[in-house]
Amino acid sequence: MNAIKDSHFEFPGQTAVYNGKVRDVHTINNDFIVIVASDRISAFDYILPKAIPYKGQVLNQLAAKFLKATEDIVQNWLLDTPDPSVAVGHKCEPFKVEMVIRGYMAGHAAREYKAGKRVLCGVALPEGMHENDKFAQPIITPATKAEEGHDEDISREEIIRQGIVSEADYIQLEKFTYALFQRGTEIAAKQGLILVDTKYEFGKKDGQIYLIDEIHTPDSSRYFYAEGYEERQAKGEKQKQLSKEFVREWLIENNFQGLDGQTIPEMPEAFVNTVSERYIELYEKITGEKFVKADVSNIEERINKNVLDFINSVK
Repeated sequence: MNAIKDSHFEFPGQTAVYNGKVRDVHTINNDFIVIVASDRISAFDYILPKAIPYKGQVLNQLAAKFLKATEDIVQNWLLDTPDPSVAVGHKCEPFKVEMVIRGYMAGHAAREYKAGKRVLCGVALPEGMHENDKFAQPIITPATKAEEGHDEDISREEIIRQGIVSEADYIQLEKFTYALFQRGTEIAAKQGLILVDTKYEFGKKDGQIYLIDEIHTPDSSRYFYAEGYEERQAKGEKQKQLSKEFVREWLIENNFQGLDGQTIPEMPEAFVNTVSERYIELYEKITGEKFVKADVSNIEERINKNVLDFINSVK
């Protein structure tokens, strides 16, 4: 199958390009940005060697749906999606923090808790919790947004003290984060899912705060199946989930957690296809709609044509 691993687009009016772990961000005329969602997959802050077919399309289309479903809460950067794997929107100056919000003791929080930590990003964690237990109230555990390498946990107090985000802006980011998580939780519940944790990124344009990047996708969020959650939890069993966590678990089983001296294992073709199927499953489960696979016979040509058509339409 054809998949986008590395792209080298040069669009008219392009003034800058930034290649992220998954997305390639092209600035056009210093006015708006074209984001190509590649099929790259990252874990433990490393890009894995093989691309996942249709992953970029899943992420792009899911993010667009959720951005439109939350624009009454906070304005967002999105203007259009001219291609299944491309989003175009406002160019904003990003805040250098990720607003991570957790409704359950899972993933990174569970690993830290198991290691004996009882304070995460300045938030006190109660004793006696088990992995995947629900918190009494969702907690925000921010992370600094690293240009390279690992994002780092940071407390609300440190963010404000270091001047990374002003106190007034941070208070507003918290309000948006809680409201977005509540909306995401409600949407997930209608589809028989639990939104376990997620992250939001924000930026500013003309003094206004915008929600940027992706939201509520399997790359930025973790979902459990609601059916059977209580029973599995009572028995101490693993939760059935739709997220990228199963990729992390496979890597851990193959002796990779992004630590010094470790080598990224080669993903067998069968596992690559499984990952692709899991991304499509999440799209269909969370939206209740059938995923329509785009033509991948020549992805780069398709993207280039669709983006050029968009740029010409706004000239």
